[in-house]
Amino acid sequence: MNLIKASKTLLKDAAAASLDLYKVMIPVIIIVKLLQELDLIQYLAVPLKPFMSLAGLPAEMGLVWATSIIVNLYSGLIVYISMVPTMDPLSVAQITTLTTMMLIAHSLPVECKVAQKCGISMTGQFIIRMISAFILGIIMNLVFSKTGIYSEPSKILWEPQLPEPGLIPWALNEANNLLYLFFIILALFALMRLLTYYGITEKLNALLKPILQAIGIGKGAATLTVLGLSLGITYGGGLIIHEVKSGSLSKRDVFASLTLMGLAHALIEDTLLMMLLGAHISGILWTRLIFAIIFVAIMMRFYSTEPAKAVATMD
Repeated sequence: MNLIKASKTLLKDAAAASLDLYKVMIPVIIIVKLLQELDLIQYLAVPLKPFMSLAGLPAEMGLVWATSIIVNLYSGLIVYISMVPTMDPLSVAQITTLTTMMLIAHSLPVECKVAQKCGISMTGQFIIRMISAFILGIIMNLVFSKTGIYSEPSKILWEPQLPEPGLIPWALNEANNLLYLFFIILALFALMRLLTYYGITEKLNALLKPILQAIGIGKGAATLTVLGLSLGITYGGGLIIHEVKSGSLSKRDVFASLTLMGLAHALIEDTLLMMLLGAHISGILWTRLIFAIIFVAIMMRFYSTEPAKAVATMD
């Protein structure tokens, strides 16, 4: 009976967390689709083009990044591959810089809205991620140009198939993604409970405590942060929304955790995806992760020490 009760609670919590995410994601997904259909994303790329040269990139790469920012990494990847036949190949250094910037700032309408649902400023997270991407892009360009490393032409290892045109295939694909999200959230909740039951959470927190304390993330958000770094901010955000509602996390921990997730998340999946474009792992994984840790650690030195509990927004 205890197992049945635990299973019902697990399903209920996963459904509630998924519903919270659906309320955030579905309106944003529809708005982004409208921007695509009206071909407005190309105009959103215009402000980015002057900054591309600071990162050592051609101006037209602004469209690739803008697509990633507004839609997602996969769409940005498709735009990049469609442009390859009409331009000189980017060097490994250039594609590493571009993809690192894309990994830091992508899917911002959805991911920043998830942060807002956790009680954190959506605008603030957008600004942090954009500024961070610019800063790291400029730093990487300076290092690559001064050292001359990774100057060889990049090679694309995989070309994705273009999605089927039409609203019905798009709607079916998005519905499938939302259903997939529920099962991921369900699995994560089950994993969290197993880790806690077997005492692994405490051991993991103890192992990560020095690093997380240095950054400014408290014990309560440690495991959630690790899951977000590994899997993604949408999944990690779903767990955080649940914990915020239970009153177990401070606003400081939520801010630090989500900011770190924003700068470095889905470290396995997204890193492998960008390697298929010819990017080097030293930039898209290690440089990104180290930069995120240092950036958040510095930022949290200036964050208020107010221990008030975070409150998830209900709108």
